[in-house]
Amino acid sequence: MLRIYLDATGLTQEAVGFLIDTQQANVSRILRGIRKRYSIEDVESFRDGLRIPGQLLGLQPGRHEDAGIPLDTERDSKPEPPEPQRFPQDQDAAATGTVTIVINPDLWDGDMERRALLQLAALGVGAGALGSTGEQVRQLLALALNSEHRDLEDWHLTLSDRLYAILTRPPAQARDGLLIDLVAIQRQLEIAEPSEAIELWRVVAALSMLHADTLTRLGDHDAAIHWWRTARAAADRTGDLDLRLMVRCEEAEFGLYGQRDPATILQLIDAAERLAGPTPSCRKVDLAGTRAKALTLQGRHSEAMVALNSFVNAAGEQMRGGILPSHRSDNVVHFTASWVHAAAGREPEADEKRGIVLANTRGYQFAANVRLHEALCVVVNGGTDTGARQATEILAGLPPAQRSHMILETGKTVLRAVPIERRDHPAVRDLRALTA
Repeated sequence: MLRIYLDATGLTQEAVGFLIDTQQANVSRILRGIRKRYSIEDVESFRDGLRIPGQLLGLQPGRHEDAGIPLDTERDSKPEPPEPQRFPQDQDAAATGTVTIVINPDLWDGDMERRALLQLAALGVGAGALGSTGEQVRQLLALALNSEHRDLEDWHLTLSDRLYAILTRPPAQARDGLLIDLVAIQRQLEIAEPSEAIELWRVVAALSMLHADTLTRLGDHDAAIHWWRTARAAADRTGDLDLRLMVRCEEAEFGLYGQRDPATILQLIDAAERLAGPTPSCRKVDLAGTRAKALTLQGRHSEAMVALNSFVNAAGEQMRGGILPSHRSDNVVHFTASWVHAAAGREPEADEKRGIVLANTRGYQFAANVRLHEALCVVVNGGTDTGARQATEILAGLPPAQRSHMILETGKTVLRAVPIERRDHPAVRDLRALTA
């Protein structure tokens, strides 16, 4: 249970020890299963220090002989203080002064860790992520009451809603909703009929992919890479080649924003193309666009232009479908061209593509990044101070919640284009401070 709390809150063992007034070594022993007995004072420390009421923590009084826990005569013999949270039917057991940590089977069936996590989240652990409306808490309660079952049509609607949230809202808000959905669909999978399970796994793959997308925007790269792996495994389980390729396309694409080395991204693209085989598909077209950007990051502008032309020429030939048919818009083609042209200093071409993106963008993230492409092009063409000031103004003009890691990483791309001998200019220092 304590491990669940640490994972949910991100607190260290030392911090939990401080909160419950014990040494870090004691916390470590509890986590490793060495500490086997819990007195009333222990329970009160958990309750008061971690702000978790006993029954929601899963603390249930039990007799020593039932729990197999030896009696600490020096500590456990103290009279029991008033305990308003105690279960009436267990008063006789509580008189021994020791409780065992369990999940109440009458309240929680199924996997213990997930129930514990739901309990912690419903209590407000990480309260800033739960929002002021309490909607996430309502959804968690709906899960606990088994009232959050959705049919397949609703799950597809959920995917559209989450995609829209990612494109238009701060990434932290998008993440909160996705976590609720991932818990909900995991629970639904446990009771799904075989005929429904495959489609639910397709939804799991798409939700996991969107969650990795969101974590990338938040700059949590290690967690994102784990979720890319989960998304790939879920997609592979379905046998849906288009879905398997879509997940791999997105993994390579989002790796461009400081998550992975460009050479590694090219390896991911090669592997996905081998999986795709010789048959033309929209996913292979997407991979060509990502290849153009990865080559651009390596400064291989001639090769990047060849890949870009392949991408642009084939982009309209393949029909897009699958579980998220609106996932990629036509703006991706123009956005990619803006990036590749700007990094090579081709100002007229970059200006043209940027204008198309700004006229048709669906959210703030494409708009901010494509404007940063303009600043990048100015720097590449020798206008260090002008480009740095322009990038700084773009970033400073965004509300802090909208300064996603992907936007800041594009700002860093502008910084990296500044010649070494000019990196001490005041305008460059301002941009460095804003992207730090």
